[in-house]
Amino acid sequence: MTMPKPRITFRGRPGDSRDARRAGLRFRGSRARIAMVAVVALPAAAAAWIGVTGWLAHSELLAARDDLNALRGSIGTSAVRGARATGAAGAPAESDQERLLRSAAAHASRAHDLTTGPAWFVAAGLPLVGGPFETVRGIAGASDRLASDVLQPLVRAVPRLSSAAGAGSVPTALAGLESEAPRFARAARVAAEVRADARRLPHSTWLPAADRGRAELSGQLDRLVPQTRDVAVAARVVPSMLGTHGPRRYFLAFQNIAEARGTGGLPGAFAVLRADRGKLSFEHFGNNTEIDVEAKVNLGAEFEAQYGYNGPQSLWANSNMSPHFPYAGRIWTSYWRAKTGRTLDGAIAIDPASLGMLLGATGPARLPDGSELTADNAVDLTERDSYAKYSDVTERKSFFVEAARAAAGKMTTAFDDPRLLPALLRAVHDVQRAGRLQVWSAHPGEQRLLEARPFGGALPDAPGPFAGLVLNNGAGTKLDYYLDRSLVWEPGACTDKGRAVTTTVTLTNRAPSSGLPHYVTQRVDAPPYRTRPGDNRLLVSYYAGTGAKLTRATVDGRPVQPIPGFERGHPVYTLDLELPRQSSRTLVLHLHEPEGDRPPTVLRQALVTPLKATVKPARPCGR
Repeated sequence: MTMPKPRITFRGRPGDSRDARRAGLRFRGSRARIAMVAVVALPAAAAAWIGVTGWLAHSELLAARDDLNALRGSIGTSAVRGARATGAAGAPAESDQERLLRSAAAHASRAHDLTTGPAWFVAAGLPLVGGPFETVRGIAGASDRLASDVLQPLVRAVPRLSSAAGAGSVPTALAGLESEAPRFARAARVAAEVRADARRLPHSTWLPAADRGRAELSGQLDRLVPQTRDVAVAARVVPSMLGTHGPRRYFLAFQNIAEARGTGGLPGAFAVLRADRGKLSFEHFGNNTEIDVEAKVNLGAEFEAQYGYNGPQSLWANSNMSPHFPYAGRIWTSYWRAKTGRTLDGAIAIDPASLGMLLGATGPARLPDGSELTADNAVDLTERDSYAKYSDVTERKSFFVEAARAAAGKMTTAFDDPRLLPALLRAVHDVQRAGRLQVWSAHPGEQRLLEARPFGGALPDAPGPFAGLVLNNGAGTKLDYYLDRSLVWEPGACTDKGRAVTTTVTLTNRAPSSGLPHYVTQRVDAPPYRTRPGDNRLLVSYYAGTGAKLTRATVDGRPVQPIPGFERGHPVYTLDLELPRQSSRTLVLHLHEPEGDRPPTVLRQALVTPLKATVKPARPCGR
C-alpha cells in the first residue's frame, strides 16, 4: 500500500504556488488599503466628532447662559426673599436660585465633557488652525469651574443667611456670614484663576464665533472677579463692623456733591452711628457748625505738603480735599474725639445720590414738613431745591440734618425687615459700585481688607498707568450741581522713557445766567477780578501713574504750568481754573508713562453728573 506523500507549502518563499502568491499579495494589498482608508478616515472622523460635540457644547453653553441670566434676574425678587420653603418631608425645598444654578452647572459640566478627549486635545494643539478649538475648550472649562466652584458657594449661602434674617435673627445671619467667609474667599480665588486662564486664550482666530465667545467670557469675568472679592472682604469685615463681637460707633458724613471735594462732596450734616449685634441706631445728628475744633492726627509730610496750606485739620470744609478717603476718616474721627473725648471705630461717607438709590429699595422717607424724600427727588431736593426754599442759612442746615435723619431712620427700619433686606443689600452693592459709599475702619486688620476694595475709598498706590481727575471747588459756590466732566486718555508713540500719553480734560459749567439763589452763586473766595453770578472756580488736579512725567500742558490751547505735587506714589499736577457760566475749558496734558502697554486705572470722583471717561487702546511697545 502506497501512502500519499505529505504536501507542505512554504508561503512567501521561492517555490510557492502561483495561487498562494496571489493570495498573499491580495492580503497585503487589503492591509495597505485598510491603512490608507484609516489615514484618510480618522481625521475626517475626528473632524466630524469635533463638529458634532462642538455644536452640542455650544448648545449646552447657551443653556447655561440662559440659566445664569435667569438666576441674576431672580435675585431680590419675591421668589427668593426670606426663609426657604419646606418640602413634603419637612426638608428645605430647593429655591429657584439653587434650581437655576444646578441646571447651569449641569449644562456647563456637559459642555466641558464634550470638549475634552484626544480629538479636542490634538485639534487645539494644531499650528495655525488650532486657535478656535483651544478657545472653545477654554470657554467650556471656565464655565464649568465658575458654575461649580464660584457661583455655587455664593448662591447656596443666600438661603441660609436669608433664613436666619427672616427668622428675625440678624446676629445669627451675621455669624453665618462670618462662617461662610472661607468659602467666599476660595470662590474669589478661583474666579481670579479662571480669569487669568481666560486671558491666555487666543484673542484672534479664524473663527469669529469663538472670538466673540472669548470676549463675552472675559467681560463677564471682569465684572464677576471684583464682585467676588467684594463679597469675600464683606464676609470677613461686616460682621465685626456691625457689632457681632461688641458695640461699634462710626462717624457718618453726608457729603454735599453740589460743592466738590476730593472724596466727593463738601462734608455737611453728619451723624454718629451705633452698631450692636447687627442692630443700627443713631446717637447724634449734627452739622458743620458743631465742628469747631482742631483734629490732631499725623498724616505724614507728603499730606502736609500737598494739603497743609488749606488747613484740612482745622477747617471742616477742607477736611476731605484728598481723594484718599482714609485721610478724611482719620480727620473726622479725630474731630469727634477732640470735641467729645470719645473714640470712634471708623468713618463712613455717603451722598444724596446714595440716599436716592437706597430709598429706591426701602421706599420714601417722610420729612418733618410732611413732604417725602424719594429715590427720584433726593439729589434735586437736597442739592438744588433746598437752596431756593430756605434763604436763612440756619434753616437750610437744619433741613439737611432732618433729611439725613429721615433717610437714616428709613434705612435702619428696612435693615430690620427681612422682606426688604435683599433689595436693600442689592442697593448697597450698587451704591458702592458707583463709588458713593466709602468706609474706613480704625481697626488695622479690617482696614487692610477695606483699603484693597473700592468701597474703602483708597487712592490706589500700585504701579502702572493711571488717570485721575480730582476737583475741589475753590469758590465756595454750590455750582458743581451743573458741572460736566470728560476725560480722554490717548496713548501715543513709544519712547526710551516709556510711552507718550495725551490726556484731554473738558469741564463745562451749565449754570444758568439767572434764577439761582445768592447762596448758590456767591463767591466766598472774593477774587480780585470781576465775576458774574454762575461763574465758578475749581482746583483741578490730575493724578498720573507712578514714575510719569509731565512734558507740556495747555488750557484752551495756551501753555500753562501746573503746580506739581505727589501723593501715594502718584505725581499730581494742579491748576487753579476759573470756569465762567455757560462755558467749557479744555485742559490737555502731555506725559510720559513708564508702563503704557496696559489701559490705565481711572479714578472716578463721585459728583452729581458722572465722569465721562474714554480710554483709547494702545499698540504694545516693541511690536
